[in-house]
Amino acid sequence: MFKGLGDMGDLSKMMEAAQQMQTRMAEMQEGLTRLTVTGESGAGLVKATATAKGELTGLDIDPSIFRSEDKEVVEDLILAAIKDAQRRAQDKAAEEMARLTREMGLPADIKMPF
Repeated sequence: MFKGLGDMGDLSKMMEAAQQMQTRMAEMQEGLTRLTVTGESGAGLVKATATAKGELTGLDIDPSIFRSEDKEVVEDLILAAIKDAQRRAQDKAAEEMARLTREMGLPADIKMPF
């Protein structure tokens, strides 16, 4: 009655691959919280550090920019550094996702949420 698993063997392999992928994705997500990037503006006068998930973890401001008449410039530099750090975080996350999909033999342009 049961002559081998036929297509069920393929289904089993697909389920195993999906579980492996889920495990690897969770590991990658955890890894993104440990990877950091630094964005900067004003030729390095303001630096923002974030995790690869985009969480801001640090801000370094060169004291030479603290003059009351430069308040708006300083605010702009801070925002620019934070945006740069967030962009770099997105780039790093995309890079890690591409690495993971390559290692798993998936198409390079596959889009997975994370």
